[in-house]
Order: sequence, then structure tokens, then C-alpha cells
Amino acid sequence: MASADSTGSSVSGRPRSGDLLHAGLAVALMLGVWGVGGLEVTTGKLSLIEALNGSTVLLPCSYSSCIGIKNLYFSWKYENNGSDVTLCESVIPSEDVEPKVKVTHDRVEFVGSSKTNNISILLWNITFEDEGVYACFARNPKEKNRNHTARLILRVVDQMKEVDNTLTTMIVSAVGGVIGLIVIFMAIKALVVHFLHKDDEKNKECLVSSSGNDNTENGLSGAKADKKGTPKA
Repeated sequence: MASADSTGSSVSGRPRSGDLLHAGLAVALMLGVWGVGGLEVTTGKLSLIEALNGSTVLLPCSYSSCIGIKNLYFSWKYENNGSDVTLCESVIPSEDVEPKVKVTHDRVEFVGSSKTNNISILLWNITFEDEGVYACFARNPKEKNRNHTARLILRVVDQMKEVDNTLTTMIVSAVGGVIGLIVIFMAIKALVVHFLHKDDEKNKECLVSSSGNDNTENGLSGAKADKKGTPKA
């Protein structure tokens, strides 16, 4: 049922369009802040790591959150044909507080630090059986248990592939040759301009000298003519 306000106008019990607009903006703002500051973990730019059999390999992982963390749970797991094997796990109480990591694999070492948001691990003396997918997981209760997982693939090889730098060498040589030709051309051009400038200066000096000589000779001839034309007393 409609009611009347102090001005006598009828007010409906349904929410006004302005209230709906404000509520929508508030929800959108909250979602925007949630999306920008949400927890994320990353294993770097490479999703595939190749390592020699018997070597030690670093499995990188880091986390970020603009909102901050509290009791952040993280773990490393080895995914093998649908069965996950936990390698290590821990909880970071707050920022800059180092976690007490529980390592459940004899060849795994935690090398991260909460001061740098780093939760990387080392895998020692790898074998071909260590090939597969490794998952870095984190969950942040401060963000209503928002969680994220980043994965990378480890490939174990007998020997590392030699990188063929033939094409790179050819390109560098070609570019160097072009640069060298440009430098030589500029040097020759500078020398030619220099000699032409000198020739111009010599020509100007010759013209000046010739003009002075002509004027001098003309003056002397006139003087002689005047002397010869003067009658003796």
C-alpha cells in the first residue's frame, strides 16, 4: 500500500531507481576491488623447464595480493596421472613472517621467503621419474579463502640441446657490415667536402690576388702616362 510523505506526494514501497543505481555501483566497485587485489601465484614466464638428469632444479613460485595476506596457506604438489603427491606445505601468518615449512619429500628444499613473496623450492638429484607437472597452490583467508594455482612442467634430459647461433651470427655480421659501409661512406664524404672546401678557398685567394695585381698595374700605367705627358719647362 502506498503512503504519503510530508509534501503529500505518494511514495511506493518499492525501491527507487536511484537507490538501485547506487546499489549497483557499490556492487560493481566491490567486484572491481576484488578483481584487482585478488590473490595470484605465478611460476614465471616459462611453463616448461628442462634440466639434466642428476642435477638440481629450481621450481619458482611467488604470490601477490594488493589486499594483503593473513594465514596464507601454500603447498607444492606433484601431479602424476591424477594422483597428487604433496612435496611441502605451510602457512604464512602475516607479511614478513617466515613460515615453518613442512617438507614431505626427501629431495625437496624450501628456498622461499615471505619478505619477497617467494615460495620456490629446489628439487635435488632429479631423475627421469621426476618428470611431470608441478603445481604451486596458495589460499588466502583474508580474501574469503580466495585461492589460485600455477603449474609448470619439468622435463628431464640426458644432455642439454646446443643452441644453433648460425642465423644470429649471420644477422649480426650483415648488420655490422652495413654499419661499416655507412661509416666508410661518411668518412669519404667528409674528406671530399674537406678538399672541396680547400679548393674553394684557394680559388678565392687566387681571385683576390689577381684583382689586386690588375688594379696595381692599371695604376702604374696611369702614373707613367701622366709623367710622359707633362711638358718640360
